[in-house]
Amino acid sequence: MRRRKFLLHTAGLTGATALGAAGLSACSAETDTPLRLLVASYDKSVGSSLGDQWDSLIGAFKKAHPGIDVDLERVPFAKLDRTLARRVKDGDAPDIAQSNLFAPYAEQDKLYGASDLFDVRTEGDFIRSYAEAGMVDRVQYGLPFLASTPRLFYNKALFKQARIKAPRSWAELRDAAVALKAIGVPTPYGLQLGPEAAEDEALAWLLADGGGYAALTGYDFATPSNIDTLTWLRDNLVTRGLAGADPKSLTRTDAYAQFLRGKIGMMIAHPVLMGAADQAKFPYAHAPFPRKLGGTAPPVGLNDWLMAFKQNGRREQCGTFLSYLYGRKSALAYGGSQSALPVTSSASDALRKDPKQRPMWDFIDQMPQAQFQPTNLGSWPEVRSAVRRHIGEAVAKGGSPKAVLEALDTTAAQAEL
Repeated sequence: MRRRKFLLHTAGLTGATALGAAGLSACSAETDTPLRLLVASYDKSVGSSLGDQWDSLIGAFKKAHPGIDVDLERVPFAKLDRTLARRVKDGDAPDIAQSNLFAPYAEQDKLYGASDLFDVRTEGDFIRSYAEAGMVDRVQYGLPFLASTPRLFYNKALFKQARIKAPRSWAELRDAAVALKAIGVPTPYGLQLGPEAAEDEALAWLLADGGGYAALTGYDFATPSNIDTLTWLRDNLVTRGLAGADPKSLTRTDAYAQFLRGKIGMMIAHPVLMGAADQAKFPYAHAPFPRKLGGTAPPVGLNDWLMAFKQNGRREQCGTFLSYLYGRKSALAYGGSQSALPVTSSASDALRKDPKQRPMWDFIDQMPQAQFQPTNLGSWPEVRSAVRRHIGEAVAKGGSPKAVLEALDTTAAQAEL
């Protein structure tokens, strides 16, 4: 929840930045029964909220499709997944819902697939990496929403003072951290392995040395590559005091705040950080996260999901609304901030050609290479919780990467059963 508050407070959440494609006709979808939409709400103190964007979007949709009414229900983000699960269990599923997960519902045959909702052109417009992340058994059920990919942000003033450049390998990253420590930076590299989003930080490092959380056959944590990666982090950053006092407690929200106060020299961050840094006139830059031996690592893909439930038999209405939501006109009208990236090729191309969107270009360009957590496995929410609780222990001084990863494999196997 704190991560969401930070994202919203610093850049404002645009409900349709991540949109773009052609829509379906509503002529056969009109009905007197409202389309029920369940989405996340956020604290009023946050400022520009998704609630405002939903209201505007739904108002525009109703003008274009006066025969379809939309009943919008907002649930606090921290309670969204639990509320949705309870509604589905009680036989009271909404027609469309926002969530952090979709696979359990797809496995239970409760969702419409993308081909049930969109015409061929619209379905094919999703960026392939994000579409594939939303698939179960080669059918896309999860519709990416509020997408992002991270890059390595660094404090330009501190880097200039330490006479270093953006690292292009792990050895250069370690040497840069040593130089930052020498000039008194408390946390040269912000290793965010706290309970808020440890799975994102850890995956970025694993991908950069050819590892990850799963293989084609399922979870696979304790691989030689993964063990080597976490061992390198333990020995080269954490034990040497280059990753702050306690990486396993450092959350993304706190890391962003410390970076903007000059307490962290470099760290993985998402484009939303640019809004806060620009507002504060903070001297930052960003670069691709490096592979271990040099080059650009595959970026981590991040997003929420939208899904359409079968229970109420509203396939046409769901398709009409979602086609409007992911249509280019909606993307251009409601998108364009640094809160999210476009998840369709047409919207990406439009923003990539817009000089006003230049700060987003590097993030957009790396989206096709994005790799994801195993969100297509119904057990992932349970396994993700274990990763958040324990992955930081692997890199702590005296920690055992092999033991932690083997324990995660055991947890994953039990969760699959």
